[in-house]
Amino acid sequence: MALMRSAEPIVTRAATTLVEMQRGPRATTRKELRDIVTDADLAAEKIVIDGLRLLTPGAAILSEEAGFSGASAASRWIIDPLDGTVNYAAGLPWFSVSAAYHDGGEALIGLVESPLSGISGRYVRGALATINGEPARVSDTRSLSDAVVSVILTSHFQPDEVRTAAAIIDRLGSVVRGVRIVVSGALEMAWIAAGQLDAFVSVKSDLVSHAAAMPLLRAANGRVTTIAGADSQFDDLQKIATNGHVHDELLTLLQEIAL
Repeated sequence: MALMRSAEPIVTRAATTLVEMQRGPRATTRKELRDIVTDADLAAEKIVIDGLRLLTPGAAILSEEAGFSGASAASRWIIDPLDGTVNYAAGLPWFSVSAAYHDGGEALIGLVESPLSGISGRYVRGALATINGEPARVSDTRSLSDAVVSVILTSHFQPDEVRTAAAIIDRLGSVVRGVRIVVSGALEMAWIAAGQLDAFVSVKSDLVSHAAAMPLLRAANGRVTTIAGADSQFDDLQKIATNGHVHDELLTLLQEIAL
């Protein structure tokens, strides 16, 4: 608990910096395909990395832009200093800062801060799982026909991945109450943990975006699996996250698409 409380102001400061920088012009650089990185990504990343290095000097750090540093056998922080860069650069509020501390391949703490979406997620293994200071709890939605589901379709997808995401959206569009494309995985999982979203489908996930939110969602009684139904690991590309109640129905639908 003490480590999470010590890391909290670091993540909060990065999130505050992002809000302040979003009001001004952004310097933007292209990454893979049409994906981008902004000067705000790098500013937030520096705040988080520098702060966590002072807090835990022996820990390794894996970050979205800076990559991996430190000993491979060490405990590690996995951070995404700006998850939802395209949203952020467009002036939209759907972005977050996330940080997870892993030891022995298991998440011990996780923080998700989405300042303009009103989400502060906190996780400590065996001790805490909260959204905005209240116990995290998934929705009670029991059927896909009543569910709101988000799907990842992002600018760095290859053509075949775009077709797969489009097929999922097409199928879900005739079944669920609503389909949303947000593309800020940590925030979307936190929304499920808060009971505001019922499910999330990503067939090409990255490790850093979900390392903090996955344990929080599971602690809120949600599920995160692959399409085959196996519990999704942090490095799995497929992450099908739900409130648990609609999970099997969603997996059946996705399997019918023959992914």
